[in-house]
Amino acid sequence: MDEQALLGLNPNADSDFRQRALAYFEQLKISPDAWQVCAEALAQRTYSDDHIKFFCFQVLEHQVKYKYSELTTIQQQLIRETLISWLQAQMLNPQPEKTFIRNKAAQVFALLFVTEYLTKWPKFFFDILSVVDLNPRGVDLYLRILMAIDSELVDRDVVHTSEEARRNTLIKDTMREQCIPNLVESWYQILQNYQYTNSEVTCQCLEVVGAYVSWIDLSLIANDRFINMLLGHMSIEVLREEACDCLFEIVNKGMDPVDKMKLVESLCQVLQSAGFFSIDQEEDVDFLARFSKLVNGMGQSLIVSWTKLIKSGDIKNAQEALQAIETKVALMLQLLIHEDDDISSNIIGFCYDYLHILKQLTVLSDQQKANVEAIMLAVMKKLTYDEEYNFENEGEDEAMFVEYRKQLKLLLDRLAQVSPELLLASVRRVFSSTLQNWQTTRFMEVEVAIRLLYMLAEALPVSHGAHFSGDVSKASALQDMMRTLVTSGVSSYQHTSVTLEFFETVVRYEKFFTVEPQHIPCVLMAFLDHRGLRHNSAKVRSRTAYLFSRFVKSLNKQMNPFIEDILNRIQDLLELSPPENGYQSLLSSDDQLFIYETAGVLIVNSEYPAERKQALMRNLLTPLMEKFKILLEKLMLAQDEERQASLADCLNHAVGFASRTSKAFSNKQTVKQCGCSEVYLDCLQTFLPALSCPLQKDVLRSGVRTFLHRMIICLEEEVLPFIPSASEHMLKDCEAKDLQEFIPLINQITAKFKIQVSPFLQQMFMPLLHAIFEVLLRPAEENDQSAALEKQMLRRSYFAFLQTVTGSGMSEVIANQGAENVERVLITVIQGAVEYPDPIAQKTCFIILSKLVELWGGKDGPVGFADFVYKHIVPACFLAPLKQTFDLADAQTVLALSECAVTLKTIHLKRGPECVQYLQQEYLPSLQVAPEIIQEFCQALQQPDAKVFKNYLKVFFQRAKP
Repeated sequence: MDEQALLGLNPNADSDFRQRALAYFEQLKISPDAWQVCAEALAQRTYSDDHIKFFCFQVLEHQVKYKYSELTTIQQQLIRETLISWLQAQMLNPQPEKTFIRNKAAQVFALLFVTEYLTKWPKFFFDILSVVDLNPRGVDLYLRILMAIDSELVDRDVVHTSEEARRNTLIKDTMREQCIPNLVESWYQILQNYQYTNSEVTCQCLEVVGAYVSWIDLSLIANDRFINMLLGHMSIEVLREEACDCLFEIVNKGMDPVDKMKLVESLCQVLQSAGFFSIDQEEDVDFLARFSKLVNGMGQSLIVSWTKLIKSGDIKNAQEALQAIETKVALMLQLLIHEDDDISSNIIGFCYDYLHILKQLTVLSDQQKANVEAIMLAVMKKLTYDEEYNFENEGEDEAMFVEYRKQLKLLLDRLAQVSPELLLASVRRVFSSTLQNWQTTRFMEVEVAIRLLYMLAEALPVSHGAHFSGDVSKASALQDMMRTLVTSGVSSYQHTSVTLEFFETVVRYEKFFTVEPQHIPCVLMAFLDHRGLRHNSAKVRSRTAYLFSRFVKSLNKQMNPFIEDILNRIQDLLELSPPENGYQSLLSSDDQLFIYETAGVLIVNSEYPAERKQALMRNLLTPLMEKFKILLEKLMLAQDEERQASLADCLNHAVGFASRTSKAFSNKQTVKQCGCSEVYLDCLQTFLPALSCPLQKDVLRSGVRTFLHRMIICLEEEVLPFIPSASEHMLKDCEAKDLQEFIPLINQITAKFKIQVSPFLQQMFMPLLHAIFEVLLRPAEENDQSAALEKQMLRRSYFAFLQTVTGSGMSEVIANQGAENVERVLITVIQGAVEYPDPIAQKTCFIILSKLVELWGGKDGPVGFADFVYKHIVPACFLAPLKQTFDLADAQTVLALSECAVTLKTIHLKRGPECVQYLQQEYLPSLQVAPEIIQEFCQALQQPDAKVFKNYLKVFFQRAKP
């Protein structure tokens, strides 16, 4: 072995040595006999360095996994013997190997097992057990090997081929027949031997039992001697968590519903009499979290049994199952209300499924009603934040609590389905009593009271948020709570969580303000002052900016009296903050987008005459235009790259803000009707010069491009005079990404204005294509994935452009480019259909081809096109699906094939019998297709129903492919 290279295996080695070690590993993987050197080193214990031992196992692993079939019988025998002699050596080692080496060795054993067990090594387990016996080191390795085998055979996270899946099923069947009883016996012996003396081995063994229980005969484990031993382990502190998990796996095993019920009940009786149900006496939260998972498993198993028994009509046993479930509810509630969220979270599944049962019962007993109420109180209590929650710097613990809250929300929704009246009454009681004394109540209780009101909106669903009409008692209860919320002054509570919950709830129930509009001014003030957009927390300001825009949009009819006042008050929030003045604005530029949108909505939806709207819009946009001109001049002169970037960002924000104001216009309130065309045309003229700025092209172009997209929608044909020069600038010094983003703009113009832009398209068609081809033909590194992906996306964009042109009835744009260019374009479409294994692009290419055949394929089509059809388009329809990369099991590819069928049908439609004759006499015989199949193909093609031919074509190519 290359001793120098092996030095690089040490994690502390320098990078040159590490590189050399990696290269050596790759070399050994390819070498036909390097594995023998490694096998010998392991068997003779040549090296003491852990990293080298691990390395040797890695080389062996590669050999067994990828190249085993290349070995001779003697070499395969050598690998078996090496592993067994290494195992024997472990019994005598003064010190056990490091865990990572033992795990790697176990993986190699497991790989060899799945390869050899069915054929050459049926005595695998017998051989290993005869070496390890009850030696604790040997037992440790034996158990690790078993876990590695289990993950090879049944791990759901590993993706297996269908061949491997078949092999794994066969191995499990053979193991069940031949050796599982012996393995189970060995586990029992290990547990009995080591339960009081070696907790590590015992826990490992319990883990193995838990893993194998899912696929072996349960009666081997669910019997008195095993269960009694496991229950004994539940009382031993170092074993009980693992014993709990093992019992959980036993309970989870699928089986007959009545047998399952008996198993769970007998387990529960023993656990209860041993005192495990007295939760308040238990202080170990880690154990309780596992115990909670076990109780959850038992409860859910009983519910599955009940469901199956009800389905099969076995009412007597179903009744027993329900009784068994009911007796676990008290324990479930204790776990649900536990102050540790993990313990509580683990029982939610049982709780949720129990409520689902109650939902199906026609009438609830008093006890069941009391259970529902108890669950409701538990959920309300557990939704509450604790003192430690860090609102300013949320970490992992906070994220876990947010997830836990989502689980509780599902419970609340389920409670609403069981008893909506009870939920409403309970929330109202908590809400009213809390808000009466909010000044003296802790923040988490105020937050949860408002949160519950917020959650009712989803728990008691109505269409379009109409909570304040329909059911009178519900509407008046919600109306009362909303009135209390907005008049109590709680919006001034000094805690971000309460403030945010207040605004979220106000927006969630915006329909309340159409019923009681007198409360709008005080809520607007809360949004606009130190409670909302000027709050001292950036998080609150940011969220409020979004919520404010939603509030204004949804209540725009009620906003008219307040428009001027709001616009004045948000003036300072609209400031474009240039990078140089060090002024830190209250809102980020993303938040400012919402404020601009809100301003636009207020102006456009106001009842003002058009002149007033125009004046207000000009006031809003003029400062942006002025700043833009100044900043663009500064950018042209800026030397420092960092300053260039920050100026370009600022320019981009200005364009983005102007774009965003235009979102307020609609089909009814168009830019023209509001008299605002001129303002936006001024913006266009101000922003377009940025396209010719040689600095920071990416940022500036993308902003202006987005603005153009918006203006095409808003200004319609008024935008057309600006398009040619904008396009010219955007096509200069293009990268793949620029073109990819520019093409959708041209597509939008083409699809919207069609014939109006024909002259422009004809003029820029070839320059655009030259720019695209130039980028596509640029050489790239062979393994540069991102460059390959960029080219693929550009190719798709190019074909999408051709599809838009042909699909908008503008084929003359292509036809007028001169015969040579037309042919060049058509050949690229043929290449796209056949040569590149990208089904999305292939589908587009076939759509283009069938459209062109439809337009030009008749008797009066362009000269030479009929020849092109037979020379290129017909062959493409066969060559593409015959490629190995054309995968008929893939959904996208099937769509491409469907368009290929449409192309052939269109050719037949336009060329008639001549097409059939060509296929019959020339083309299909040239592919060596049998005469009877040719006959069948041509008949299918002539069927009037296109679907028949599509289905036939798929079968045709499935048969044709090897």
